[in-house]
Amino acid sequence: MRPVSALIGATLAAVLAVPGAAVAHGGGGPVVNTDKGLVQGVRAGGVDSFLGVRYASPPVGGLRWRAPLPATAWPGVAPAIAYGARCAAAAGSNGPRSEAEDCLFVNVQRPAGLRARERRPVYVFIHGGGLVNGSSNQADMAAMVRATGVIGVSFNYRLGVLGFLGLAGLTAESGESGNYGFQDQQAALAWVRRNIAAFGGDPARVTVGGESAGGWSVCGHLVAPGSRGLLAGAMIQSGSCLTRTQPAAESAGAAVATAVGCTNVACLRATPVARLIDAPSGGFALVRGTPTLPADPAQAVAAGDFARVPVVIGANLDEGRTFAQGFIGATREQYEAWVQANGGAEVLARYPWPANPDRFTAAYLIGAIMTDSGMLAGIGGCANRALTHDFARWTTTYAYEFAHRTGPGLTPIPGYVWGAGHAAELAYLFPSFDNGTPIAPTFDRDERRLAAEMKRAWGAFVRTGSPGWPPRGVQSLRAGGESRLIGDAALAAEHQCAFWDAR
Repeated sequence: MRPVSALIGATLAAVLAVPGAAVAHGGGGPVVNTDKGLVQGVRAGGVDSFLGVRYASPPVGGLRWRAPLPATAWPGVAPAIAYGARCAAAAGSNGPRSEAEDCLFVNVQRPAGLRARERRPVYVFIHGGGLVNGSSNQADMAAMVRATGVIGVSFNYRLGVLGFLGLAGLTAESGESGNYGFQDQQAALAWVRRNIAAFGGDPARVTVGGESAGGWSVCGHLVAPGSRGLLAGAMIQSGSCLTRTQPAAESAGAAVATAVGCTNVACLRATPVARLIDAPSGGFALVRGTPTLPADPAQAVAAGDFARVPVVIGANLDEGRTFAQGFIGATREQYEAWVQANGGAEVLARYPWPANPDRFTAAYLIGAIMTDSGMLAGIGGCANRALTHDFARWTTTYAYEFAHRTGPGLTPIPGYVWGAGHAAELAYLFPSFDNGTPIAPTFDRDERRLAAEMKRAWGAFVRTGSPGWPPRGVQSLRAGGESRLIGDAALAAEHQCAFWDAR
């Protein structure tokens, strides 16, 4: 079986005096003064969008595999009307190939016509993609901004081998290696703290959310010393507290170096980016036991040693169906062989082959095992339930499960029911999210109602610290006004947690 983080990544865009002063609208679009210079965005559909604003210096040349440095000031007015380049990554389900290393850009979207010195709450979204692909342009926040009145922020961060390479030689340089992309995130959040007031945002009310690897990152920010004070609320969508140790990161990095024919850091820094992103790897994770992330986030959350801000945490009912597509059409023999290799007879007894199978049976069963067991980097099912309990012991925690099974999947597969698979909820929050295939435009009336309901809940949490359901039980998100609170016991039974928790 492929490493989980690699699997997730593979399967799956003027009157201003000082920062914080009144926002203005120039002849070509709204203008804001940041701490590095003026930026001019675009106004459309009741939203001011400032896209592709540089938040750090380009991490190129000798800055490859170093912590991000501040951006340099620019003269005049910089255009901020298009998303910046996607960070270098091989082609994948989360977007086309990119070889850009100059990619550290932030996007701010706000309601048009804010009053001078108005301070709106801020929702920062960290994109997913297994830390190996994806970009901020997947989450155009205009619809969220229109629906909720919050300020929306997204950003790029270094990915894959350029963002999360551990290597002994790199550790010798700076005392750690493998957290460069996470350090980019911290730099972006610090940029928000310094500059968001200039856009009409409240730096004291910044909620940071993320999906999948973005959720791993949010958990890291709740624990990392360098993220302290940068978030007032957290939202973990289909995420976990996944990390690896420095020795594990260095061992994996050594294999990457060997694959590109390098024996030292100088060689790697001189290697073309195309060769690096094409090199095989076993996937990536944040690196714990380092100055950037001293503690194991999972252990820190369990012990209450984290920023105790309000938390929304949840997952999708059928997370694993997104990753089990390859088993469509698999036979009983193939299914049972997979189970024997990934769980054994006890698991097979819990997830038996039915009397009347169809071509999707193996995919559904394997998807259920992936979801319930937590084998997908702790995403979904019983692992997500356990992490929710850990948070709830220490801070106000709101749980949800996205349970609309019959909606469109990420791509059309006739007959395959995966509307509640991994990442399926994103199109309900961000209509621009399409994974290469339109999703939100295909919603029926009930699904449009669910999308509106979810935006309201996310926005309410950003504004008030509550999504509108109690901090007990689990909000089951369903189409057609059928969302309802279910008990923890019902969730546990649904995912066979008595069995999985005992293993």
